[in-house]
Amino acid sequence: MPGPLLGPGPRRGRKKEKGTTGGRIHTAEAGFTLIEVMISLLIFGLLSAAGVALLAFSVRAQGATAAKLDDVSGMNQLTSIMTADFAQAFDRPVRDENGAVTPSFVGGSGPTAVPMLRFARGGWSDLDGNPRAEVQKVEYAVIDGALARVAYPMLDGAQPLPPTALVPRVKQVLLRYRIRGAWSDRWTGSVQAPLPDAVELRVLRTNGIETRQMFLVGTGYARRPNVGVN
Repeated sequence: MPGPLLGPGPRRGRKKEKGTTGGRIHTAEAGFTLIEVMISLLIFGLLSAAGVALLAFSVRAQGATAAKLDDVSGMNQLTSIMTADFAQAFDRPVRDENGAVTPSFVGGSGPTAVPMLRFARGGWSDLDGNPRAEVQKVEYAVIDGALARVAYPMLDGAQPLPPTALVPRVKQVLLRYRIRGAWSDRWTGSVQAPLPDAVELRVLRTNGIETRQMFLVGTGYARRPNVGVN
């Protein structure tokens, strides 16, 4: 009597691998190859370099903008102060630190002149209530590479106050003085013309930028005879 039918048994020489899932056989572990890692690092490096370059450009742009704004602010401040000083220029001779009498308006042609520009101006408000005149002696000079304004606490014989820098990075300053339609590089005044009609100011900065401004003199006060020195 024939025996029971049996299915085919496993074939000889075939061995089932461990770690199979769903009938699929994994022959290698999952991961990144060396080339894939290198490409990823290259892309990350390019993105990082682009970010650093953009940040550096932003910093440089911000610094350049701040410097430009400082220059514009300094020139605007200089224009405002000089306009007020020249408009209120006053015909009043003063004494220097040695007691010598000097004209009410003295000007040279550049920063090497001593003084470069010195004159008396009115309208000095007495906010502290000190016993002093309303006329002040002021001076403009190039100090430590900056165009500065120097004020004096008293008209005659006083030492100057600390200078106030108005425009930094100044390479050269040129001045001209106009009287009766003619220009002069120097001004000491006379009895008939103690003050010039106008002043031309040229400022050359260290970056090569040159500005030219003109100011009217004595427009805030009527010209009057010399009042002398006390």
